[in-house]
Amino acid sequence: MPYYSGNGVTVNKQVETPANNRAPALLLDNVVKSYGSNKAVAGVSLTVHAGEFIALLGPNGAGKSTLFQLLSGLFVPDSGRIEVMGHDMSRNAVPALAGLGIVFQQPTLDLELTVVANLQFHAGLHGMPAALAKARIERELVRLDLKDRAHDKAAKLSGGNRRRVELARALMHEPRILLMDEATVGLDPASRSELLKLLLEMRTERSVAVLWATHLCEEVAGADRVVVLHRGKVLADTTPAELIASSGKATIEQAFLSMTGGGKPPG
Repeated sequence: MPYYSGNGVTVNKQVETPANNRAPALLLDNVVKSYGSNKAVAGVSLTVHAGEFIALLGPNGAGKSTLFQLLSGLFVPDSGRIEVMGHDMSRNAVPALAGLGIVFQQPTLDLELTVVANLQFHAGLHGMPAALAKARIERELVRLDLKDRAHDKAAKLSGGNRRRVELARALMHEPRILLMDEATVGLDPASRSELLKLLLEMRTERSVAVLWATHLCEEVAGADRVVVLHRGKVLADTTPAELIASSGKATIEQAFLSMTGGGKPPG
């Protein structure tokens, strides 16, 4: 059941899916993070189940990146609770972080290393035995159509293929949740579409939860739920269709702009 708060409209919050009878892969309970007097994340609560694709939609300055930094353990919330597969991030960070795969907005590959060498380095950080690392690297390269580029330096790859390598790296330790932070920034439309299609397929193939942060309305139509974030607050948590219906608008973009005052960050 959907939740919408904005322009005087409020409906129910929880979305009914088969996964709702299982423990959540990711849980945020009233999470707050401030910088001085600015609340970058202002009491965000969110539940994500295995196999769900959740689009976190917000304009620049909405708090998406801060939220992802909290989820990835780079920042500590001022208050509230974050759990990954039942592990409290503040009290049991190691198993919580082990359940996450992350593709950050900024590219993070070593461009002077080959594709395989980048993945082997990541495997080493996770303490994978050599044989297991080799098998998983081969699996991900085949799945992401990168096998022919395995021994090319990352510098020779297109932006879209570099993102695929980062996705392969994020999947190697078989996480239960994938965090994709504005992962299509800098990609051409075709590469953006291909990456999004891959993630939508993988949430079913691997029963992995995906939290996809974006400011692009066209990237959320295939999501199971859309969470609209603005000025650190959740304005909606619902299906794409219900987001449109509840707003009385014709498109997701029109609904989003109506809720966020044109999608402008605070200033």
